[in-house]
Amino acid sequence: MKVKIRWIENAMSLGESGSGHAVVMDGPEDSGGRNMGIRPMEMMLLSVGGCSSFDVVSILKKSRQSVTSCEAEVTGERADAIPAVFESIHLHFKIAGKDLSAKHVERAINLSSEKYCSATIMMVRAGVKVTHDYELV
Repeated sequence: MKVKIRWIENAMSLGESGSGHAVVMDGPEDSGGRNMGIRPMEMMLLSVGGCSSFDVVSILKKSRQSVTSCEAEVTGERADAIPAVFESIHLHFKIAGKDLSAKHVERAINLSSEKYCSATIMMVRAGVKVTHDYELV
């Protein structure tokens, strides 16, 4: 896996993935940015949420659960010092489907967080407290 980050100006850069996609990253105006792109630390939360959501839906489908939507709201608390690393991350899943089993949903979330989600497991190994909960919609 390989990506390229190209500095554009001030706090703005362009990230290009090896799979051919691009994203603009920028900082707030008080840091010299123009607030025209996502923050790099927000990208990390998106990675955790995206990776986890992919796993959860995949596991539910393999369990023959009729999932119709999965939304993950991810919040992160950062240290109040430099480096402002994440100290905790919480994922709140909102999952909808037909006759979903709460037991299957809980199992899927646990398998993702403990075995499959590389982004979550990497955070945990770095000392970040990662928690999760869910609601069936």
